[in-house]
Order: sequence, then C-alpha cells, then structure tokens
Amino acid sequence: MASTTRINIGCGMTPTEGWLNLDNSPSLRLAKFPFLAELLHRLGLLDNNQFDYAGYCRSNRIKFADGTRRIPVADGGADVVYASHVIDLLDRVEIKLFLAEVRRALRPGGTLRIVVPDLGKLLAEYQRNQDADRFMSNLMVCAPRARTFAQRLRLLAVGDRMHKWAYDGPSLAKLLVECGFEDPVALPSGETRIPDSGPLNLRERAEHHPLYMEARRP
Repeated sequence: MASTTRINIGCGMTPTEGWLNLDNSPSLRLAKFPFLAELLHRLGLLDNNQFDYAGYCRSNRIKFADGTRRIPVADGGADVVYASHVIDLLDRVEIKLFLAEVRRALRPGGTLRIVVPDLGKLLAEYQRNQDADRFMSNLMVCAPRARTFAQRLRLLAVGDRMHKWAYDGPSLAKLLVECGFEDPVALPSGETRIPDSGPLNLRERAEHHPLYMEARRP
C-alpha cells in the first residue's frame, strides 16, 4: 500500500499528486482490462468519457476503493481525508457507513475535508432568477430513465452518479458531529486548516456553488 498518509477519495479526474488517490467508478475496474474496455467502447456500452477515464486511471495510478466498505489504510493511518462531491452521491445509510470508515482511517486529530454542492447557495440562486429548470438540473437528482437494453447495460457498467442528498452548512456540520467528528467549520474557497496542504486543490469546483467544510477526528 502507498506510504502516503493523505487520501483523496472519489478523486475522479482530479487526483492529488503525492496523495493516495481512490475512486469507486466501475470504469476504474475496467482500467485493469484494457481489451475489455475497448470492446465495451466499440459496442457503445462505454461512452468516450468513460473509456478515456479508464485509460486516465491507468496512467495516474488511481486505485479502486468503496469508502462505504473499506478505505485501504490501517486504523488511524491517515492524516487527512479529502472527499470532493462524494457524500452527495450516497444515501442516508451509506453516508454514515462512509463517515465511520473515514473516522477509522484517520488518526486522532486528523482532518476530514468535504466539498459538496451548497443547497443554500442553490436556493439563493433560484430565488434570484426563478429558473426552476436550472435549479433542478443543478441538484442532479433526476436521471433520464434507462429505456433501451444498451442503456441498461451502460448503467450497469458505469453506475448511478446522481445525487442522493443535499446539504447546507448547518446540516453538514450536524451530520459530522453525529458521526463522531468535532469542530466542523465551513471555509471560504482557497482556505484550509490542513497544515502544508501542498498540491491539494482548495478551490475545486468553485464554479458549482460549493460548500467547503473541515472537521477533525477527536
């Protein structure tokens, strides 16, 4: 296992150099089998983005991990866990499993940094422009139904990436405290309490109404 004690889980196409980069995309599993990925791509079951991501994972040493089950470090083995646009993809049972696993992985005093769409900001934007279609699109809760056999196979191959819940600052802070973290703080874009955060992108998805929050394991 990598010696790093800093983890970017759910890194997607934005791994952090020098960190342990993890993701649970089914396309990542295909990264180990380039011939299978090529076949699924030719059959139209992997679109160009998914096919390119499988290759990207091979090139950038991104590892597969399901954070609701196991983060691949020893108990207390991580100084920092960073999760950008991850917990909004989890339902209310999965989020508690995920946060319990993060708490196990972090050393006492270690930092969890979370980025999610800020429901409060999205609501404020809706109140300004009264554009319900844009509001629902930004929530990302309504996926087109898979109607054809090929669409159903594609869903099996790439998984469901729609949001399962939305948070504002108070609700996320409350959740973190309930799950055993302390001192949750919402931070402005570009700010962190992580010592020597190095190459970590502190402004990730700044254009998508983000909420940046950090909390510590007691």
